[in-house]
Amino acid sequence: MLLDSNIIIYSVQSEYAHVREFIKVNRPHVSVISYVEVLGYHKLSEPEKDLFESFFQAANMLQVTSAVITKAITLRQEKSMSLGDALIVGTALEHDLALVTRNIDDFSWIDTLRIINPLD
Repeated sequence: MLLDSNIIIYSVQSEYAHVREFIKVNRPHVSVISYVEVLGYHKLSEPEKDLFESFFQAANMLQVTSAVITKAITLRQEKSMSLGDALIVGTALEHDLALVTRNIDDFSWIDTLRIINPLD
């Protein structure tokens, strides 16, 4: 499994303890793109930043490779999507991982992508 950035953000919120448990039990991968998206948010408080940095240090982080870039290009040619989403989905597809996200509708058009919403 590969966590989308939104799931990482939800996981630190008190009302989403079940998401933290899901992550603990499944130990999914994360994309380096999520690292940039989450820690690059300009309104992070210092405690949030520290928490996210600890999370990413412990995570199995997958890098953007040429194969991931090729998949992201193909996805963006098929349908308008953000660069970050295309790279994260490209990473999931390249590594044959299900994408864990709340944004099911954003990715449901990709037939070869398995999607899990732990918030359901």
